[in-house]
Amino acid sequence: MTMNLPIVADSLSLYLTEIRKFPLLSPDEERLYAVKFFEEKDLESAHRLITSNLRFVVKVASEYKSYGMKMLDLIQEGNIGLIMAVRKFNPHKGIRLISYAVWWIRAYIQNYIISAWSLLKIGTTQAQKKLFFKLNQAKNAIRQLTGADNLEATALALDVKESEAVEMNQRMQGEFSLDAEVVAGEGLTLLESLIDDRQNQEEALAEQQEASLLQGQVAQAMERLNEKERYVIERRVASDEPLTLQEIADHFSISRERVRQIEENALKKIKNHLTPIIV
Repeated sequence: MTMNLPIVADSLSLYLTEIRKFPLLSPDEERLYAVKFFEEKDLESAHRLITSNLRFVVKVASEYKSYGMKMLDLIQEGNIGLIMAVRKFNPHKGIRLISYAVWWIRAYIQNYIISAWSLLKIGTTQAQKKLFFKLNQAKNAIRQLTGADNLEATALALDVKESEAVEMNQRMQGEFSLDAEVVAGEGLTLLESLIDDRQNQEEALAEQQEASLLQGQVAQAMERLNEKERYVIERRVASDEPLTLQEIADHFSISRERVRQIEENALKKIKNHLTPIIV
């Protein structure tokens, strides 16, 4: 099934304006269209289900903007996940579409980030990797103490150069800030313009179900790794203070290149396990 989604590659604000033109569906309308597509493969019903949830995809994608990826790329991957969810959704199971779709949306976005190797490319030194993982946390803590952002204080807290903190902060901002005002001086931000009328209980349920599914998938993926691969992933990717290639090489008495190969193979295994099977 091919859907023509109105993504404009060079204008996030225009895209956000366009998707607000699609009406949200009530639970009864959603079920009506979902049953019609499930039983009759009616493409117009599928189109209604997809377009009514495009704003939710943006909200999910915005949670990953600190990785320095382009927002439109994250949204596009999330939209693919939404399409897959609509294709596979069974309305007779007794759950809302978004509770089911959130897993697919996140899975495609996470797979894209893993594929882009952002965690490894963001820096090569221990200080750069520490900065990547800790920058937002340190910024928020200092903001609470002083009432304002202070990259100089952030750099001191993380024991890195101020220039490095400034550069990393810019790289993690992505291509477009959702905190920017839609119209200068009016106070309404892009993120605030994405208000969703769904009940909070549904979002809480969706997050709970997604977290449970993801936790199980990650655990299964880690079980597929051998001892060295798990050690490398836990200390190179999952750790708040990742070890260097040399530190791991010294631990196993192997070369830095061999550690890099182990890391690459392990990430491929995880990626393959987390990627939903498309049929």
